[in-house]
Amino acid sequence: MKKYKILMTYKNTEGLEILLNHPEIQVDIKPKPSQEDLTKLVESYDCLLIRSEVKVTKEVIEKADKLKLICRAGTGVDNVDIQSANKKGIVVMNVPSGNTISACEHTIGIMLAMMRNIPQAHNFLKSAKWEREKFVGNELQGKTLGLIGLGRIGSEVAKRMKSFDMKIIAYDPFVSEDYAHQLGVELKSLDEVIKEADIISLHVPKTETTKNLINKSTIEKMKDGVKIVNCARGGIVNENDLYEALKSGKVSSAAIDVFEKEPPDFSSPLFSVENIVLTPHLGASTEEAQIKISQEVSHMIIDFFINGVIRNAVNIPSLDQETYKRLNPYIILLEKLGSLHGQLIEGGIKEINVQYFGEIFSKLNTYVLTSAYVKNFLSNFVDIQLNFVNAQIIAKERGILIKESKVFEGKEYKEYITIQLKNANEEINRISATIISQNNYRIIEVNDIDVDVEPEGNIIVVSNLDKPGVIGKIGTILGDYNINIGKMFVARKVQGKDALTFINIDNELSKEAIDKIVKIDGVKKVKFIKV
Repeated sequence: MKKYKILMTYKNTEGLEILLNHPEIQVDIKPKPSQEDLTKLVESYDCLLIRSEVKVTKEVIEKADKLKLICRAGTGVDNVDIQSANKKGIVVMNVPSGNTISACEHTIGIMLAMMRNIPQAHNFLKSAKWEREKFVGNELQGKTLGLIGLGRIGSEVAKRMKSFDMKIIAYDPFVSEDYAHQLGVELKSLDEVIKEADIISLHVPKTETTKNLINKSTIEKMKDGVKIVNCARGGIVNENDLYEALKSGKVSSAAIDVFEKEPPDFSSPLFSVENIVLTPHLGASTEEAQIKISQEVSHMIIDFFINGVIRNAVNIPSLDQETYKRLNPYIILLEKLGSLHGQLIEGGIKEINVQYFGEIFSKLNTYVLTSAYVKNFLSNFVDIQLNFVNAQIIAKERGILIKESKVFEGKEYKEYITIQLKNANEEINRISATIISQNNYRIIEVNDIDVDVEPEGNIIVVSNLDKPGVIGKIGTILGDYNINIGKMFVARKVQGKDALTFINIDNELSKEAIDKIVKIDGVKKVKFIKV
């Protein structure tokens, strides 16, 4: 029995029981390997299971010839080189919901600690000092909380902070007014949130757009005495600029759980100021969250390798079990069309145009379907291992434009797919196909000619003149080579002109037999393909 090998780079196995005991999966635990060791280890593994301490760099990925999946047991994937993973065709997954409540509660906890100077007062009291007047704090009631990001964690924070009788404003360009209104939140621009909030709490991923989002320039726009909370990702707040603002009093206090470099440089001036609360990236560090994440990770990895289901992927549309069931017949159909088309086409392709006809496609993310076609189509031309992740990327790198469109209603068939190719000679090759019933796939049109062809097994495709005797002679040659014909369809627009003949046969066709068929008067071209 083949076993999928998982390299796990942390030691806590609580919640991973279903993964560790799966008969088709082998988990090797190597806690916190160095970059050098990871680069050597990764060569023999199908999957990396990581947390934030390990960085999966371009150098690591370049050595990962077997790697199919990188699974981050947590939310942030800024420690993974996504671009390199894309090119190598590696799926990257995270667990976006497992730590939602933990991160939300830690945000509120660290905010309260900041408002009431709890850590500082605790340290003084532990040092046998009773100085109540030194730690006068502030109430949350009546203050304006500005949330930058109103996703899962930001939304949970908003729900809970309403009970503190706060006014809550938020910036999130991907959230609707209706959704914000349901939470009791007023949506505003980023500038408005920065200028109006008494407390700013960050809930965005670290990207090129959000890197150093809170810096000297944005801090200058804030209220004097503003308070800043960051339990999101390190690097969103410029640490040097925050230090200067804390020192000057522009920012009266801050609460920081994440750092640009972790562990941080303890000589950083941030550690020298008193008006800051610091915790070592504890947002997801609850027993409950770790178990939830581990259980979710176990099911995600098993689904990926054993059931072929993609969930919580950050570099390809995810497929839950129900969506996968609906899409899988069309994935198979598109793979068949890609394989067939790729073997038929000659010349450099400039454009792949995929059209989806039917109501079902309006409700589905068809990126995976198009990728299924592209990966099998390109496999005839490139020597790179292609999959759903890298197929469209590789196509675009080779100058192939991929277009996708949807039409709500089909014509003769309720649901069908049309693929149109344009090559360097401006010739168009077009195939339409549908699913008749379970495991019954049909090509229904080729180059605007109605056909009924099963894209399965061994197929001879003959370009010929539509005249008597041609098909008979082909049949005779196949008989001479003891090759049985399963099905045959002749497609023609005009009687006596050009035709396309599709012959499903039981065995492979030898080059010798092909050469004999080509010599038949009226035969222009012969292709033997396997689907």
